Amino acid sequence: MAKRNILTVDTDNETLRKKSREVERIDERILTLLDDMAETMYAANGVGLAAPQVGVLKRVVVIDVGDGLIELINPVITYKKGEQIDAEGCLSVPGKSGTVSRPEKVMVRAKDRNGNEINIEGKGLLARALCHEIDHLSGTIYTDHVIAYLEN
Repeated sequence: MAKRNILTVDTDNETLRKKSREVERIDERILTLLDDMAETMYAANGVGLAAPQVGVLKRVVVIDVGDGLIELINPVITYKKGEQIDAEGCLSVPGKSGTVSRPEKVMVRAKDRNGNEINIEGKGLLARALCHEIDHLSGTIYTDHVIAYLEN
């Protein structure tokens, strides 16, 4: 495993704004990417990280909101319900945070590192993290959704 550099909007906004490609085959490179992303996320004290944030335009996400590591390959939100409005930040937008509206509950379909299809139900913070990280795969950053910026 290796810690990777996290791209920021100040240093590489162009890459962060690109759409990620689906993972066609889960091979050693994807498994290494998952491991490196987890190490990078934990080292940065984040709760989620998407592959574009480390310069890889693949549909790969890691999340840990305190209940253990979740690894998602080719994640798709299949269901949204309710609304939560809360503060949000991003490792690619250091030093800033803002109020963002997200669904209270989401369902996500993806593959795990073994290629098995999985379904994740996220509520509260996990729903927020899932939406935030999956947005990155389409080139969307949380600042695109900000209702109001918060003082840091």
